[in-house]
Amino acid sequence: DMLQPSGTWTFKSLFRDEPHALSHEAQAALRRTMESYDQTGRSILFCNDSSKIIDPVQSRCASNRFTPLGPGAVKEEVRRIASREGLTITEGAMEAIVYIAQGDMRKAINALQGAAIINPAIDEKRVYSITSTARPEEINDLLTLSLSGDFDGAESLLAQLLHERGIAPNELINQMYRALLKREMPRDLKVKLIDHLGEADFRLSEGANSDIQMEALVARFVLSSQAGH
Repeated sequence: DMLQPSGTWTFKSLFRDEPHALSHEAQAALRRTMESYDQTGRSILFCNDSSKIIDPVQSRCASNRFTPLGPGAVKEEVRRIASREGLTITEGAMEAIVYIAQGDMRKAINALQGAAIINPAIDEKRVYSITSTARPEEINDLLTLSLSGDFDGAESLLAQLLHERGIAPNELINQMYRALLKREMPRDLKVKLIDHLGEADFRLSEGANSDIQMEALVARFVLSSQAGH
């Protein structure tokens, strides 16, 4: 009876958040539900990566794509929420939330909520800590050490971020990718480094040892810079 209408309504709506995180088997079950109740139910799916939705589900949906919010819009909404909740937030913390959110308001609100649980006075350090995210300058330091050939220094910083700070390897790869795109360097070297990031990301998704893959990634960066690629 989940999608059977009630009262004067002719149909019910089923909202499903992040269906891309479901297994293919679970998505197939969702497809059968959509088919069985197509006369009495409407399914609305919210996802971050439509490529992970199986074709039988996608073919039954009308896709609407939304662009990420700009920094100004994220700041405005975060300030509005902070004001209503009696929170104080520094400018550094605001910039950290914008960096973490990447235009996703849900990520911004989650970061704000997580930091507020600890203390209503929110600063930059707490935001990065509660979200297990490296600061942009730490990512830049990691890249600088690697590209200058200092493997020991890069390895030490990598170990600190992964094991002492508890930052997920995939998150580090994502942050390194974002930093590389903004970094001034020879184009052929940038292409090579992004290829190394993609290879490491793929291997991690296949279940490879994260410590080995991340250290190998740093080693590839060092070797690429020394080879002058």
